[in-house]
Amino acid sequence: MFEKSLKETCEMLHVQNDLAQFEDLIIKGVSIDTRKIEKGNLFVPFKGENVDGHRFVRQAVEKGASAALWDKNVPNPPEDIPVLVVDDPLLALQSLANQYRHQLDLKVVGITGSNGKTTTKDMVASLLGTKYNVHKTQGNYNNHIGLPLTILALPHDAEVAVLEMGMSGFGEIELLSEISQPDAAIITNIGESHLQDLGSREGITKAKLEIVQGLKEGGLFAYYGDEPLLKEQVKDLSLNHVETFGRSEANTIYPVKIDMNNEGSRFETSCYEGEAFFLPVLGQHNIHNALAAILIAKEFGVTVEEMKKGLNSLKLTGMRMEMTEGQKGEKIINDAYNASPTSMKAAVRLVSELEGFNTKMLVLGDMLELGDNEEEFHLEIGRMIDPEKIQRVYTYGELGKFIAKGALERFSLENVHAFQDKNELAQKLKDYTHGGELILFKASRGMKLEEVIDALS
Repeated sequence: MFEKSLKETCEMLHVQNDLAQFEDLIIKGVSIDTRKIEKGNLFVPFKGENVDGHRFVRQAVEKGASAALWDKNVPNPPEDIPVLVVDDPLLALQSLANQYRHQLDLKVVGITGSNGKTTTKDMVASLLGTKYNVHKTQGNYNNHIGLPLTILALPHDAEVAVLEMGMSGFGEIELLSEISQPDAAIITNIGESHLQDLGSREGITKAKLEIVQGLKEGGLFAYYGDEPLLKEQVKDLSLNHVETFGRSEANTIYPVKIDMNNEGSRFETSCYEGEAFFLPVLGQHNIHNALAAILIAKEFGVTVEEMKKGLNSLKLTGMRMEMTEGQKGEKIINDAYNASPTSMKAAVRLVSELEGFNTKMLVLGDMLELGDNEEEFHLEIGRMIDPEKIQRVYTYGELGKFIAKGALERFSLENVHAFQDKNELAQKLKDYTHGGELILFKASRGMKLEEVIDALS
């Protein structure tokens, strides 16, 4: 992790006050939360709408922080403890991360997309981890604060950093790309998330393509080649190392053979025909994510055997196609971390294709941030559910009821149920399940559908 003397840190940040008396102090790591302060940390306070972090600077030092940043516009910085007066603590944090990134001898892989960012991050890290000392974004540390903190937590012996980049508006991915300066970049796909902020899928495409702004000269840019909007906009970019992944044969890499079962997928690719890869994750869409990871691994000199090993040992971040078992022996697919129309359709198709279950059930909740057409998006999900392959549909939330409404165009009334209360939903599921069922849970993060899963476990 970041480790410098206070004097060195001040020189990196153009600090505006005299800290000569403290210059030999050692800064070790960075924190923005006084509840998680560790000895030697640099505490970074932020001014929020309701709370000003500067109020907790002294507390941070008392709990072990070596020093803290201080916004020059906040009056009365303490003089008896080491506070570094800067123009803006957030900009200072980002600048520190950028400089630290360049001081490390490592390569960076940046990943963005409407769906599949975290899964692809896990896959890239697993494949590269067979050859390199790899570190990746933890949790949801993928924004203008989380990404700098991830970089500053990298150990000095890190060889590769796999960084997820999230956004809600224009300019955010560009900022993250400029901070991290990736050696390779991936766009997993373009969906409908953030239509509320970006207005159209064309706008989403433009925002995601900001990831190339910080891409190093000659760095690999890999994107989902079956997306026409990406293909159209990429043509206007000055990039000299572009490769694509997807289902169609027009891509650099595509699957030539797929065998799916309830344990995962075995597939061969156009780049390594005759070599079978096993992916212990459900869903054809995840094969596309694996193809992106294989492109990166190939670029980084990972052998085919190492790639196979990396995929076989893959561990995904929680609540992403996670198979668990309920109290009565029912199988539960927990894909409740997030949802968009694209990812929800993929999950529904997956469950429809799985065999060996006497009853298959969907528990679907609101998909958020879809803008003016949000009701129609939910209706469309309901209409695409096949009653020949799915026996029961349960929905949760104000928008979820439109999924139920769409499903009722094909299902009988007794097989579709809409809920606004999680306890009632959980009880209904308990009453119906006897063991042997398959239940998919899918919704946007804000719906917290895992609370219903917990009630069944």
